[in-house]
Amino acid sequence: MKDLLGSPGSVSGLALRTGQCFFAASSIGVMVSAIGFSNFTAYCYLIASMGLQVLWSFGLACLDIYALRIKRDLRNPVLVSLFVVGDWVTATLSLAAACSSGGIAVLYAKDLKFCTGPGHLPCHRFELSIALAFITWFLIALSSHVMFWILASV
Repeated sequence: MKDLLGSPGSVSGLALRTGQCFFAASSIGVMVSAIGFSNFTAYCYLIASMGLQVLWSFGLACLDIYALRIKRDLRNPVLVSLFVVGDWVTATLSLAAACSSGGIAVLYAKDLKFCTGPGHLPCHRFELSIALAFITWFLIALSSHVMFWILASV
């Protein structure tokens, strides 16, 4: 089978994992810099989900670097099965966290008007963090799709 874009142990796979790690870490950084985020459960869940994503993506990026250095193929059925399950779990958690946080952001910004007036919330930071989380999810979804096709061909 030919190499798919984002295959484990390839340069494109390394770029995909690095992007996931970068956007998840950026989402965490922006959310943590917003004052009062810890008062909202959905935002705390977003931080936890993105933290798990950073760890997963960083670990797989290190594995990609190792595979590229020793020129080893990572298309072992057991390894690919682990990648598929890990990507599906992190993709599901990331989508749930981004959607729930997005719902809270819309509720506070549009319906309750907590983003304007005295003592307002830093809603723009919340929204930026959520947008970064959705970008992270898109990259995870792309990765899990590639892993599924590789698993089907192994």
